[in-house]
Amino acid sequence: MPSAITYEAALLFWRIVTQIFFREIRPRGAFNIPHKGPLIFVGAPHSNQFLDPLLLTLEVYRETHRHVQFLTAAKSLQRKAVGFFARLMDSIPVSRASDEAKPGTGLVYLSPDDPCLVLGEGTKFKTEFTPKMQIMLPKSVNSAVAEVIEVISDTELRVKKEFGGDSGKGTTRIRETIAAGGENGNKGLAFKLLPFINQQEMYRGVYQKLKEGGCIGIFPEGGSHDRTDLLPLKAGVSIMALGAMANDPTVQVKIVPVGLSYFHAHRFRSRAVVEFGTALDVPAELVEMFKEGGNKKREAVAKFLDLIYDGLKTVTIRAPDYDTLMLIQAVRRLYKTPGQYLTLGQVVELNRRFLKGYTHFKDEPRVQKLRTDVLKYNRLIRDLGIRDHQVPRAQKASWKTLGLLVYRLVLLIIWTSLALPGVILNGPMFILASIISRQKAKEALAASVVKVAGRDVLATWKILISLGIAPVMYAFYAIVATIVAVRANASLATRIWTPFLVILALPFMNYAALKFGEAGMDVLKSLRPLIVALIPGQQRSFDKVKAMRVRLSNEVADVINEFGPKIYDDFDQAIPAPPSTGNPGIWRRKSSVGQVDAQGNLLIHPMTWIDERLFGWSRSAKCGSSAWGGSTPTQDSSRPATPDLSDGEDHGDYDHAVSYISAYEDASRHKVRSRQGSYADLQRLRMTATTQPSASSSSSDRQETFEDVTMNLNKEASRQSSSA
Repeated sequence: MPSAITYEAALLFWRIVTQIFFREIRPRGAFNIPHKGPLIFVGAPHSNQFLDPLLLTLEVYRETHRHVQFLTAAKSLQRKAVGFFARLMDSIPVSRASDEAKPGTGLVYLSPDDPCLVLGEGTKFKTEFTPKMQIMLPKSVNSAVAEVIEVISDTELRVKKEFGGDSGKGTTRIRETIAAGGENGNKGLAFKLLPFINQQEMYRGVYQKLKEGGCIGIFPEGGSHDRTDLLPLKAGVSIMALGAMANDPTVQVKIVPVGLSYFHAHRFRSRAVVEFGTALDVPAELVEMFKEGGNKKREAVAKFLDLIYDGLKTVTIRAPDYDTLMLIQAVRRLYKTPGQYLTLGQVVELNRRFLKGYTHFKDEPRVQKLRTDVLKYNRLIRDLGIRDHQVPRAQKASWKTLGLLVYRLVLLIIWTSLALPGVILNGPMFILASIISRQKAKEALAASVVKVAGRDVLATWKILISLGIAPVMYAFYAIVATIVAVRANASLATRIWTPFLVILALPFMNYAALKFGEAGMDVLKSLRPLIVALIPGQQRSFDKVKAMRVRLSNEVADVINEFGPKIYDDFDQAIPAPPSTGNPGIWRRKSSVGQVDAQGNLLIHPMTWIDERLFGWSRSAKCGSSAWGGSTPTQDSSRPATPDLSDGEDHGDYDHAVSYISAYEDASRHKVRSRQGSYADLQRLRMTATTQPSASSSSSDRQETFEDVTMNLNKEASRQSSSA
C-alpha cells in the first residue's frame, strides 16, 4: 500500500511537470491497452531520455490506472535526482557492461588470416580478460564489440564472432582503419574491457512481476538517441516474454508496441503524441522452441524480436534521414485542404503512410519531380518569410491589413507586459538550464556512437535543472520579500506571512506569465506575413506562391491517388463523411488542456475574441456565433488567421489539433478517451470538403476533377475577398 501511494504521488508530480513543459500531449490508440493480465510495453524511438518512460507511464495510468515498472540502467539509478524519482516509480535496475567499461593496456589489431583472432601490442590479455568478457574497439570503428571465448596469451585472444557481424563489413573497416593508422606510426587500436554481467537476477525479477499480472516497460533500442530511424533492438524484451511463459504456462504475456512522436522535443512548450498499437500475443510455438534451448532458443528469440519490430513499425515514423522527414511533412501540409484541421492521430497516420509510400515509390519519375517542386516551394516561402499555412490567406494589402498589424502590435505589447515579471523572475533558471543542458548534451554526444547532436538529453536536463533551481530561487525571493517587509516596518503578522505568501504565489504567477507569454509568441509569429504584405511589390510574389501551392496541392493529391491504392488496401475504404454544416460538437479544435481554445478559454489565447469582433476574421465571427461558444465551422481560407491559428510550424507539425467526437456520442455526456483516425477518413474528408455538390448541382458537376473544383473554390474566395 505505501508503495502504491508513493507511486501515485510521483505520477501526480510528474503530470504537473510534463503539462508545464509540453504544450500538448496526445494519446492515440489507448483502447488497445488490455486492462488485465501481464503486459510488456515496448517503446520506440527512445528519443527523449528520461521523459519517454514518464509520458508512457502517465498515459497508461490515465487510461487504465495500471502501474508500469520500467527497466532502468543501474548507472542512472546511482544519480541522486534521477535515482530518487526512479525508485519512487518502482523502476527495475539493469546493469550494462558498457557502463562499467575500462581502458585496456596496449593496442590491438586483427590477424591477417583469421578475423576472430585478436593480436596485441604491449597488451596483458592474461590478466585483464577472462572468457565471456567483451572487448570494445574505439568510436572510429563504430565501437565494435565482440565476446571473448579464449585467452591464448598476453598478446592473443579469440572472439566468438567477427566484429560487426558475419557480413565482414566491420572487419574490413577495422583493417582499413588500422592500415591508415600504420602510416602515422600506430600499430593498432586502443580498446576497452567490458565485464561479463549475469542478468539472471534481473530476469527472475521480471518473470515474477509478469506472473503477478504486472506491467513492465522497456525501450529495446537501449540508450536514447536523436536519430530519425530506429536502432537495432536488443534481445532482452524477447527473452523476458518467452522466458516468463516458458517458466509458467499459466502466464499469458502480451506485448504492446508504443510509438512516441515529438516535434522539437528539446524545446520548452513542444508537443508529443503517444501511440499504442495492437497488443501482440506470444506464439506458443516460439515458447516451445525457447524451452528446447540451444540454437532453437536463439531462433525463437530472434523470430519474436522480428515480430516486435514489425509491431513497432505500425506506431513509429521512421525516416532514413532528416531531409526526408521534412519533405514528408511538407507534402502532408500540402495534402491538407485549407480550413481542414486534422487530429493529432490523423497527422501521425498521414506522415507514416506518406513516408512508407515515398520510400516505396521514390524512384518513380513523377515522385522525383514532385520532390523537386516541393523543395523549390519550401525555399520560396522561406525567402518570403511566411509559413505554408499562411499562404492560402495571403492577400493584397489594404487598410484592414494595416489595422490588423497595428492592433496586434498593441496586443503584443500587452502580453509582453503581463509576461515580463515572470520572465524576469525565472530568467536565471532559464539561462542556467539552457547552458547546463547544452553542456550535458555535448558530454552525451562525445560518449555515444549513435547520437547525432545529443538533443535527446536536452529536455531531460532542462527539467531536472529547473526542478533543482526553482526551490532555491523561490526561497531566495521569499527571503528578499521578507527583508523588504522588515525594512518597510510592516506589522509582525505581515513579516511572518510574507515568505509563505510569496512561495505560494510565485508558482501561480509564473504559470499565468507562461500563458500570457505563449499567447504573445503566437501573436509575434503572426506579424511577419502582415509586414511582408505591406511591402510594395510583394503582391506579385504572393500571387506566384499561392498559384504554386494550388498546383502542388493538386499534384500531391493526384500522385497519392495514383500510387496509394497500390500499397494500401484500405485506401478507398468507404466511411460516413463528416457533415459540412459546421454543426457544433462534431468538429471542434481542442487545446492542450482539453478545453476549447482561443474562442472559449482566455488562458489559451487571451483576448483573441477582440480580434474576432473587431476584424471579423475568425470562424466564429464569420458565422455570427458567440466567441465563447466554442463553435468552430470551417474557416474561410481567404481570411487572415487570428494569432492562435498562426502559431503553427515553428512548434512542429502537430498544430491545429481537432478532436473528433464519435457519431455514437449523443449528448456529449460520454468522454471519448481514445481517438484513432484512418487514412480513409482523411480521403473522404478531403473529397467531401472540396467536391461535395449542392442539392441543385447537376450530375455533370459531380464529375468535376479535384483540380477543377479547387480552382473554382480559389476563384470564388478571391472574388469574396475583393468585394469585402
